[in-house]
Amino acid sequence: MTRAMCNVTLSAALCAAFLGAFAAPAAAQDPKVAVTGGLDFTNQYNFRGIRQNAAGMAIFPFVDAGIPVFSGDGGLKSVSINLGSWNSFHTDQYGDAVEDEDTWYESDFYATLGLGLGKTALAFTYTAYMSPAEGALYFATVHELAVKATFDDSGLGKGSVKPYALVAFELGDAGADGGTEKGTYIELGMSPGYTGYSKAAIAFPIKVGLSANDYYKFPTSIDDDFFGFFSIGGLVTVPMGSNWNIHGGAELQVFGDNVKAYNAFGDDGDSSTAGIYSIGIGFSY
Repeated sequence: MTRAMCNVTLSAALCAAFLGAFAAPAAAQDPKVAVTGGLDFTNQYNFRGIRQNAAGMAIFPFVDAGIPVFSGDGGLKSVSINLGSWNSFHTDQYGDAVEDEDTWYESDFYATLGLGLGKTALAFTYTAYMSPAEGALYFATVHELAVKATFDDSGLGKGSVKPYALVAFELGDAGADGGTEKGTYIELGMSPGYTGYSKAAIAFPIKVGLSANDYYKFPTSIDDDFFGFFSIGGLVTVPMGSNWNIHGGAELQVFGDNVKAYNAFGDDGDSSTAGIYSIGIGFSY
């Protein structure tokens, strides 16, 4: 485990104590870095319900490097580190309101410390949400620390739903809602799915985004709104050989009052719902 990752999630002393308390001795192994990534195309980019483009198409290139650090038979089953980058390019960010706009809207960097605890897994993620474009219409960098807990219920067979819970804490003066108050976000979700005989997989992700504190309090709103959005969708992934896949999906989002009012800057953003469609390719090595 690197010192930088310990600083993101735990102090170096706490990291060492945690590993020592829960880990059983494991045989030395040659860790293999897993690299995944892809390129997605979507008609609309909503970040936790908050609309990011008024018109046109959004294009998402992304890459992730997963590094196994530890594997054992004790209470702590595994430790891993993931480093990645996610980006968004917009063909028409503000519609007819702005000319000669930059297409590179967002570039994010994240670092994750993952802990496998049997059926339960914990992930501690630091993310810097950055906008490389110039001009007042693009957002200031948002720093965030998130904790995600997932439960492996695959033993239920076709009845498994893969539930998870996430809590994200904004660390700086800039927030996802465009305000200057640090917000706290909560997300609860699950993703029941099925893999057929052709190895094609279908999943039905469901999630709800909530504000624990000042997360959906926009500059144009007076008070925070507890309910941000609800989402339900379908995603089909078809393998193309052993390392590549093609995937596509559809999603319905339903917004709370503050998100609905903020999203009204879009071409049809005055609606309380939005249909989002995407297609893309992915790889894993």
